[in-house]
Amino acid sequence: MPISTDILAPVVALLLLTSVAWVWMYATRIPALVKMGMKLDPYLPKGQQMSELPARVRWKADNYNHLLEQPTMFYAIALTMALLGTGEGTNLTLAWTYVCLRVIHTLQQALWNKIEVRFTLFTVSSLVLITMVIRTALDVWGR
Repeated sequence: MPISTDILAPVVALLLLTSVAWVWMYATRIPALVKMGMKLDPYLPKGQQMSELPARVRWKADNYNHLLEQPTMFYAIALTMALLGTGEGTNLTLAWTYVCLRVIHTLQQALWNKIEVRFTLFTVSSLVLITMVIRTALDVWGR
């Protein structure tokens, strides 16, 4: 079975989103730190100083951290699908659906951050990801 490279496009798209989130985080965090005149102190407990930043600034960092959590499963399953040659059709649609939901989640969290909406987006994207995992497990063990 040949490798499916189509599924690599949503992988790269999610990596681009994560890169944009990183830039957005520092583009808001650094000016906020300067405006507050905050001196970074390595002896304070982790996160204590950053908790003093305005919520709208913290939301970008929270989202960036979220993009480094669950999407690691997406990268693993998408690359597995590529290697198995199953990264097309329904699996590709699921991958793009996951990425689109993460884009919407990022915008929602970074701009508005209504927790009920964010939780719904997270839940739906998680179900899409779990579907990808189950489909791949069936492909691996069903052979």
